[in-house]
Amino acid sequence: MTNIHPSAHVHPGASIGENVEIGPLCVVGEHVVLGKGVRLVSQVNISGHTEIGEDCVMYPFVSLGHPPQDFKHKGGKVRLIIGKRNTFRELVNVHPGTDAGRPDTVIGDDCYFMVGSHLAHEGKVGNKVVFSNGVQVGGCVTIGNNVIIGGLSAVHQFTRIGDHAFVGGMACVTTDVIPYGSVVGNFAHLAGLNVIGLKRRGFERQSIRDLRSAYRLLFANEGTFKERLEDVSRLYTDHEQVMEIVSFIQDSEKRPICMPHTGI
Repeated sequence: MTNIHPSAHVHPGASIGENVEIGPLCVVGEHVVLGKGVRLVSQVNISGHTEIGEDCVMYPFVSLGHPPQDFKHKGGKVRLIIGKRNTFRELVNVHPGTDAGRPDTVIGDDCYFMVGSHLAHEGKVGNKVVFSNGVQVGGCVTIGNNVIIGGLSAVHQFTRIGDHAFVGGMACVTTDVIPYGSVVGNFAHLAGLNVIGLKRRGFERQSIRDLRSAYRLLFANEGTFKERLEDVSRLYTDHEQVMEIVSFIQDSEKRPICMPHTGI
């Protein structure tokens, strides 16, 4: 049931699932695992200990699993683990983890990587994430679920981006982005909540109103940020989405949070 073009090179040690299509001039390495229904359109190069879930599609010149661009990496066993139904358009490049840090780079399900985007070593990407054209993501970055990153944006190493966040095109993100946040600019600053995205994903109106109220309080001008965070935590303790933001900030002891330019 598997269809491999005569010009493709598939190592005998590779594990190939049912109904896999491997197009012209593709290269599949010894330790690669291709799940059921994976399709390599043409000229795709997959190396290393790379595992690709069911029904993923790779377009020409996609490069996956080659050694990370980290001088600390000494050549030990590292992995790239990719979930189901992901699409990788032309010239996408994704690296595995490193033997000097996290050994795995992990991508969830239903993500879309547009032309020329890059995910560096030790990355963690959730489900239903969109990398627009030319997005460049540094090492050790963690990206939540339902995140959209606009074209030609750059994300600094070790940055965290929370669930349902939106990064505007050509932004330079050097600080952590709260869940549901919307950031723009170079360097990026918080420009409010990703209200459009929340509406598209079916969030209730009252939940969005509460998020907006909590956001205004959190980034107001009165008091210290720590005091405002405590106020939001106390007032919205039963609001799931607001408390996600609170927890995200509380977990960021070593990383600064992306803030508005002035006040709100």
